[in-house]
Parts: sequence; structure tokens; C-alpha cells
Amino acid sequence: MANTGAEREPEWIQRVRSEGAVPLVDADTGQNGWASPPGHKFMVRGPDYLSTKVKIPAGACLLKPLGFDWIKSSTKITEILKHPNSRVRKAIEDEFRSGNKPFVWAFNLQVPSKDNYSAVAYFTTTEPIPEGSLMDQFLKCDDGFRNSRLKLIANIVKGPWIVRKAVGEQAICIIGRALSCSYSVSDTFLEVDVDIGSSMVASAIVHLAFGYITTLTVDLAFLIEAQTESELPEQLLGAVRFSDLDPTVARPAEPSSDRSLGTLQSSLPTRLWKSLGQGFSHILHPGPQENGSSSGSPHANGTVDNKEGSFEEINKG
Repeated sequence: MANTGAEREPEWIQRVRSEGAVPLVDADTGQNGWASPPGHKFMVRGPDYLSTKVKIPAGACLLKPLGFDWIKSSTKITEILKHPNSRVRKAIEDEFRSGNKPFVWAFNLQVPSKDNYSAVAYFTTTEPIPEGSLMDQFLKCDDGFRNSRLKLIANIVKGPWIVRKAVGEQAICIIGRALSCSYSVSDTFLEVDVDIGSSMVASAIVHLAFGYITTLTVDLAFLIEAQTESELPEQLLGAVRFSDLDPTVARPAEPSSDRSLGTLQSSLPTRLWKSLGQGFSHILHPGPQENGSSSGSPHANGTVDNKEGSFEEINKG
């Protein structure tokens, strides 16, 4: 394994990182694995965003990277951390038989394909979540608040031109506005199950990308959108990079309670989905955006946010 600092982590964290189907690799040189990319790879709302629309490179993540799962099942995979056989849950319960347990955030991206794949990123913290912070609000508020605030930033680091064109240089969306999300919350974890197949546009693009998944390197960052001056600048919850994923190494998961297998994408040929992916790319990245400029010229200390919201806007109904 590459020198990723895992040897300095507690044993239970090393266990979670090493037991997945996809190995932990070096963020700069690793292939065929997952890693934690640096925060500055992502542009977030800066301290003066509300007046200037300027974005800045993100700082360090609020949560520690814990692990990554690449799994498949005969049914859609949901509520992973509630399952008694969850490997992350087992590792924590074996280590912390009593007393305070670390809090785990899991983001489960349910991939639309003829099989039910999930790419799951786990993050953790052993520090108390500050009272009144956005993280605290996110845990305590209802799903409406969560759907309006949870943001995904996606960067295609390496991949064929057709995928990079469909996704764009940096794709940004408020996940709950664009896709169907379900939330499982307990005293020790929060899991977000993201149904990518709930959006025709997202399904088309991901189905297109899935055909090239063994050659793709993708960076994903999760954050809670700042909407007031006191909440700025934005901070990343966590970020994950996966590269050259192989569908054949995905591990079987326990069947979920969601037996809904009649997804539209499974009935359409790959060629049609590729055509849809190409056709929708211009919708995802239209010309003029928030600031009325088609170029989005950068400011001295960052970039103008002229693409944010484009994904969710076409999925409002």
C-alpha cells in the first residue's frame, strides 16, 4: 500500500481502510483505488460570495476520511450502516464496546446500471460537533433542510473527452434538489443514500461514464451550502477520489429492503444512453449563468461562480 499515513491512524481506522474491495492509494500517484484529494482542488463560496460571487479554493475537510466501499447487490443498496453486518459498524463496535463512539458520515451513491452498484464514502470525527454549526443544524433539522443544503462538487481528474465534456470542468449540484435522497440518522452516524437513477439527466451521464469507469479518476466533495454571510466561507465535509474502478471487484452486499428494480435505465440500450449523455451535456452547461457572463472571468482571489445551480435547475420538475 502507498504511504498514505494510515500507519499513524488507530487500528480500527486502518481496519476500515484496508478491508474494502478497493485499496487506499496515494492521492498523487495511486491508481486502481481510492484516496483523499486535497481540499484546494475544489472551489467553494468565499467570505464575500454574496456580494462578489467569488469562489476560493477550499481548505482542509471538517471530517477525517475513513473508508470507501464498492459494492453490488441484486437490489438497490440502502441503509448500509443500519445493517448488523456493515463492516464499518462492526469495526467501531469491536473497538468501542462502551463509552463514546466516533461519529460516521456515509455518502452512498447508488449507481444506475443493470446491476445495483453503490460507491460509498465514509468520513468520521471524534470531536464534538459545535452547537449551532451548519453540521449541527444538518443533523438536527428535517429532510427539507438537508435537501436544500447538501452540495456535491465533482471533478473529472482523468478520463476520455466525452465524459469530461458531459460532466464539465467542475460539476456542482444541490443533491436533494437534483436527486432523490434518503437520510438515516442515529446518535453515531448519518447516512445519505443518493439515488442517481431518480434523474433522467444524471442517469444518462452516469451511465455514459460507467462505460469508461475503468479509465476514470473522479474527485467528489461533499459540503453544506452556505447561504448567509455568517456561514461563509464554505467548508468541505469530506472529499474522496476514486480511480480506475473495476465493476468485477465490487463485493456483494446484503439485500436491502428496497425491492424496486424496475428502473428505466435498465431497459434502454447503452448506445441510446450514450447519445442522451452527449445531448444533455449542453443543457448542464449553458452559456450565461448567475452573473450574466458567458465566460465567467476569474477575480484576483478566486473565480466567479457562474455554473452553480445548473444541474438542479433542470431537475426541479
